Amino acid sequence: MRLAARRSAVQAATDAQRQLHALVVAAPDPLRGRLRGLTTPRLVSTCGRLRQRATWEVETAATVASLRALARRIQLLNSEVADHTRAITTLVRVWRPDLLTRSGVGPIVAAIVLCAWSHPGRCRSDAAFAMVGGAAPIPASSGQTVRVRLNRSGDRQLNQALHVVVLTRLRYDPATRAYATRRRAQGKTNREIKRCLVRYVACQLFRLLEREAGSRFVV
Repeated sequence: MRLAARRSAVQAATDAQRQLHALVVAAPDPLRGRLRGLTTPRLVSTCGRLRQRATWEVETAATVASLRALARRIQLLNSEVADHTRAITTLVRVWRPDLLTRSGVGPIVAAIVLCAWSHPGRCRSDAAFAMVGGAAPIPASSGQTVRVRLNRSGDRQLNQALHVVVLTRLRYDPATRAYATRRRAQGKTNREIKRCLVRYVACQLFRLLEREAGSRFVV
């Protein structure tokens, strides 16, 4: 429930930010010159502090009112996102803090993985869990040609979370970087390497969850 509420707030904030940038592009010259080129956080902060002036014409006054309303909506949504993130972090640390020790796994990724996994035995194997996350390739062989195609089904939130882990490890984890270098030398493309890593991460996290969950029931 927390993830769903946070996801909705993030999407609404993103939409409002796009609208804010679009209004700046179409704003009257004095406003556009003042706001153009600002980063999104600074733009939101600046627009949230805009004040009306009696000397402004109707178009400028309406633009300022709209910019300020959008900016304050974004600030409110960002505050909501932060509240949900703190609550999710607390829940993950209480339920399965071991997930957070894995490279590339933060509170939001851990929460998505936990919701997909749910409980011991829901997925019969790591392969089944990978299939749930759309990380298992689908055979597409024809005649003597052996090939697979990308799996676009399954839980797309879980699939995205697994990709976040892989991208983080490719940037910061020496073992993952070494694996990618070795596979490139074998002729694999970056896309193929990422697919293999996503599958590996799905299996690794599933085994961790099943093993640790099972040990808790041992008397």
